[in-house]
Formats: sequence, C-alpha cells, structure tokens
Amino acid sequence: MLTYAIVDIETTGGHAEANGITEIAIYLHNGEHITYEWQSLVKPDMPIPPFIERYTGITNQMVKNAPHFEQIAPIVHQLLSQSIFVAHNVNFDYSFIKYQLAQHGFILNTQKLCTVRLSRLLFPGYSSYSLGNICNAKQIPINNRHRAAGDALATVKLFEKLLEADAGSLIENTLKRGTKTYILPPNLPIEEFDVLPKLPGVYYLRNQAGDPIYIGKAKNIKSRFLSHFSSKRESAQKQHFYREVFHVSFTVCPTELIAFILESIEIKKHWPKYNRALKSLDFSFGLFSYEDRAGYLWLAIDRVRKNTMPLRSFKSQQEALFYLNSLMQEHRLCGKYCLVNTSKKPCSAFESLSFCKGACEQKESVKRYNKRVEKAIRSSNENVSFAILDKSTYSNQKSCILVHKGTFWGFGEVPIQMKIRTTQQLKRMLEHYPSNHFIDQVLATTYLQKPDLIQILKD
Repeated sequence: MLTYAIVDIETTGGHAEANGITEIAIYLHNGEHITYEWQSLVKPDMPIPPFIERYTGITNQMVKNAPHFEQIAPIVHQLLSQSIFVAHNVNFDYSFIKYQLAQHGFILNTQKLCTVRLSRLLFPGYSSYSLGNICNAKQIPINNRHRAAGDALATVKLFEKLLEADAGSLIENTLKRGTKTYILPPNLPIEEFDVLPKLPGVYYLRNQAGDPIYIGKAKNIKSRFLSHFSSKRESAQKQHFYREVFHVSFTVCPTELIAFILESIEIKKHWPKYNRALKSLDFSFGLFSYEDRAGYLWLAIDRVRKNTMPLRSFKSQQEALFYLNSLMQEHRLCGKYCLVNTSKKPCSAFESLSFCKGACEQKESVKRYNKRVEKAIRSSNENVSFAILDKSTYSNQKSCILVHKGTFWGFGEVPIQMKIRTTQQLKRMLEHYPSNHFIDQVLATTYLQKPDLIQILKD
C-alpha cells in the first residue's frame, strides 16, 4: 500500500536559498486515513521579518528555543524518504525541505503530488485554487490558518476528497508518468507543456491574465522551458514562476539566431517584468581612435564611459578584440598601435603580427599608415546591405535575415534554389520587424564571424 506524506511548512520568505523554515507539519496517510502525525517549530538561522510574523503568527520569540533544522533533519528525512510527498503547491514545500536536508547531508528524492494541480483536474471550474478558496468550495474547515499543522490537516482533507473523486485513476497515472510533471508550475495545464516543440524559437511564460511575464529564446524550446524548473538552484525567480505562470506559448523559428532576434523584439514590445537581463543589456566595450604626439592614429578597445563616443560598440571585450583583430589583418595595421602588442618589442618580432608594415619602428610614414587606419575606421561604419542565409531547422527552405544599409530589416524563409541579388527582392518576401541597437550589433558580429552565411546585396 502506498504511503503519502502530506506536508506543510512556514518560512521566513519566498525561496529556499535565502530563507529558512519556521514550522513544519507532516501527516502520513495510507490512502484511507492518517497513520502518523508530526510537527515542530523550527529556529531559522535568520530573524523572521515583521510582515511574516503578522501573516503566520509565528514570532521570533516563539522559535527562540525551538530546534534548528539540523536537529530535526534525521526525523524529517525518515518520515519523507519512503513516502509520496504531497502538498498544496508542492514545489514550494519540497524545495525548502530538500534544500535544508541537503545542507545537513540528507538526500531527498521522492515522487510528488500537488493538490493544486490535482484540484484543477478533478474539480474544474473554480476561479482560484488557493488552499483557502478550494477548501471553502469543498466545505473543508481550516483551523489555525497559515500555521503548518492547520494547513497540512486541511490539505489532508482535500487530498481525501481528491482520492474519492478520482474515478479515472488520475493519481495513479500521474505517479506512473513520473515526477517530471510536478516540477512544473501547478497552474500550468499539462497539455500546454506537452505541445512544446524541441525546435529553436521563442517561448512566453504568461500569468493568469495571459500577459507575458518572461520571454526567452531557445535552441530547444521544450528543454529550455524545463530548465527553469529542473535546476537544482532554488532561486527567487523559480518560485515566482511557480506562483505566477498559468500558461506557456511559443513561436518556432528557422534558426537559433532568428530566435535571438525575435526575443529582443518581443521583450522591447512587451517589457516582461522578469526579463531584467536583456532589458538592461548595454554594450559596455567600444572601439576608439586617437592620435599620438608623432601623428600616428591609434585604435584601442576600452570601456564605454559617460560622454564617450566609440566608433563601434560591443557586448563584451572578447567580441571587441575579435573585431579589432579582423581590422588589423584586413588593413595591415600595427599591433602596437592597436594595443594588441603590449611588449617592448616591435611587431616584426612576432610571427602572428607579421602583417604590420613597420609603423612601430618608424619604417612606415605617418601619412601612409594613417591612410589605412582611416580606411579601417570607415569600414567599421560602412552601411553594407547583406543577407544571412542558413538552413532552416524545420523546412526545406533557407532561413533569411535581411540587413539593409547596416540596419536590420526583417527575416523569414526563401526557396532554397532562389537566386538573391537585391534587397528589394527580399523585402517582398520577408516580414518586416523593428530594429534596435542590440540586434544591429549582433548581426554586425555575425557578418564578421560567419562569412560563409553572408551574401552581399545590391540596393
């Protein structure tokens, strides 16, 4: 016979990595009735915030002489390790207990059942499936609300009603399906997860109203979506997603690069509250030029600071150096005057800098050398029109990204045998999208790094 451990905890905050448990209650159940119950206050390794004290009624004074989790860890592990872990919004309680047990040398790896998800499936039609609302709808009294024992006992009564209503063996089939289903947000319909493709594209995590709260790009949409919840980290964002994600949708893209572009466009369109990284993305390194006392023009990579105007900007120092090296080789620039050769020796002493014509040894005149530097500077600002053509991951056509005079124009797919010559050809076939600095910089880098994908176009 299966044993269920029906659990509730109270905590100092919303995610396990930065918070502690203040109370825990466990009811063992054999599918018919409670067989054992255990509960304890817990002294966290941090103060309980005032608003949490008001919410739960558990004060710092109450837990002053309570055991630390380390002292009760053997009992908790023994009660849970051989049982199916059941809770209302199971991933919250499970993440805290698993994290705390791991801190003290105990591994918890059990099957899970979520009474939120089961209630949505077996008792459809309610506007809210919070413990208070669903218990009220099912006439289950909750005594001692927001305390571990009171909420756990209400969850026991709810679980018994779920067992009684489960004529189609939903719970049994769920357990056979495995625990992966229950790493997902409890309010997310499993059907929406099942249809996620294993293809490149953009996915949208949406709240109850259908608004996107997070937009991401992926090489494999299904795998990337799962990674938000299968990570061993118990971060704040993970718990936010568990509480707030009700739906997931997606747009398949021909390539990962197009997914990257569409992600940027969609984030700037919707500004989802959890896309902090790309919303705040800046290009913190730049290519600069200056003239020394002898009149030679220097090129250098440096951080972009307030009131500075780089010739070109980059997301990383590595990307900037890659670009500078390409300019040096194409225009035969001096490694010393590009701050790549930082030794006291001239470039001629290094085989890798053999393209230098001797400016650093004054073998080349200022006028002749600066002419090539100026050409390199002009090329860094050149408004080239080009297409990035690649194999589509899901069709027998070619993916196509159009850059018109240095600015992103749009993307789509074109016939694999099509002969492309002009931008006007592609504008009739591709979908137009707004550009931004981020996309233009990404495509400029692609232009340099992947010449085999590039086709120069006539305007």
